Amino acid sequence: MTVRVAVIGGGVSGLTGAYDLRRLLGDDAHIDVFCADDSPGGILASATVDGLSLDVGAEAFIVRRPEARDLVAELGLGDEVVSPGGMRPAVWSEGRLHPLPSPALMGIPATASALGDLVDDAERHIVETESDREMHWTRGADVSVGELVADRFGEAVVARSVDPMLGGVYSARAHDLGLREAIPALAAVLDAGAPSLTAAVADVLSRPTGDGPVFGALRGGYRTLVDALVTAARADVHTGVSVRSVQTDGSAYDVEVGSAADRVDASGYDAVLVAVPVWTAGALLDEVAPPAADAFSAVDAAGSAVIAFAVDGPTPEQSGVLVASDAGDLSIKAITLSSRKWPHLAATDGRSVLRASIGRLGHPVTASDEELIARATADLGIVFCAAGLSAPRVRDAAVQRWPAGLPHYGPGHLSAMSAAIATLPAGLAVAGSGYRGVGVPACIGTARDGASRLAGHVNALT
Repeated sequence: MTVRVAVIGGGVSGLTGAYDLRRLLGDDAHIDVFCADDSPGGILASATVDGLSLDVGAEAFIVRRPEARDLVAELGLGDEVVSPGGMRPAVWSEGRLHPLPSPALMGIPATASALGDLVDDAERHIVETESDREMHWTRGADVSVGELVADRFGEAVVARSVDPMLGGVYSARAHDLGLREAIPALAAVLDAGAPSLTAAVADVLSRPTGDGPVFGALRGGYRTLVDALVTAARADVHTGVSVRSVQTDGSAYDVEVGSAADRVDASGYDAVLVAVPVWTAGALLDEVAPPAADAFSAVDAAGSAVIAFAVDGPTPEQSGVLVASDAGDLSIKAITLSSRKWPHLAATDGRSVLRASIGRLGHPVTASDEELIARATADLGIVFCAAGLSAPRVRDAAVQRWPAGLPHYGPGHLSAMSAAIATLPAGLAVAGSGYRGVGVPACIGTARDGASRLAGHVNALT
């Protein structure tokens, strides 16, 4: 009998899962991919501004982690990987640009001097004397990053150094993010008995991290990866088809689709990979996996929006600008100066491309596209003028909304997700940004693990 597998979700997690299922189950397996959007890709989205394509979802991946690097190589895209240039981002605080603290661990400074003039003398003294104060740490404690850093280094360091770094990754502030979730290596060092936060940060930073660039991107944007995965998976990709639920009679799985039911046979699957946002997975699995569904549905979403710009004139000589969370003069939370950051996007004929982002956990983006562009344009003018430049002349702009873009990685999130996944019945697996990290490598890793789990289940049936 022909093996039938369903993949719910057409983002990088679902497409990677479909590719691996094809590789593991062979040419005869029937693989359906259900994608609610009009085209596959999910957060690997791009927009065209002034005739140029720019990623407006995920932008880069960590090349020192194997997941994305290995997948890109398998698909024959190794030559398409590009590295950022040597420019560094700046932090916007108190109406001006400051160098990003370095050395630092996700914004947690290794020394007081790393903070430069982001803090005043009294705030700097707290950091300088931190190792002289007794450290009260409970092994295995689930605390937030903000709680730890504020206690040891002060709230100013959280707002002006840690929040800007973590906000770009998780669309949330440090006080809302679990330490074990966001910086697991630091939690491990503290569990091992580090005498202070200063010592713990130094320990983590002293460990070898490999040679070469930390981040990479694809010359043609993430659309290149999406197209390669679709081709390699050789699956039936059903776009514009939403899924309402997953059901089972104990021997096979049925997928209830909300549209196009007349042209999709969505029943009798041997296995199902659910690769949609974690809260959506909770709704879909309510009947077949109630304990896991409850845990998945309880995860909050952090919405945001990205505004892509093509502008005339020079831009600040940084790779980007991260906005301190106590800076009340800007609406945006970050700027990626793409033409400065990525050599392959370098300005031509005086035209540059850049991205501005807005929104975070608890602060959904409700303004119209026109208002978002106007607010971001005004903020760009403020930042550019502070850098000694004229306000940029906008040639074109486009808005990409992510109303439920990223899952909230609060304290205890990882352990809750691990426990929930352990209750899934045989033949079901989940993948995506809600389980072991929000980045593209983490999504790829969960997809490959899920595909392996399902292939093992199917092979045991035959």
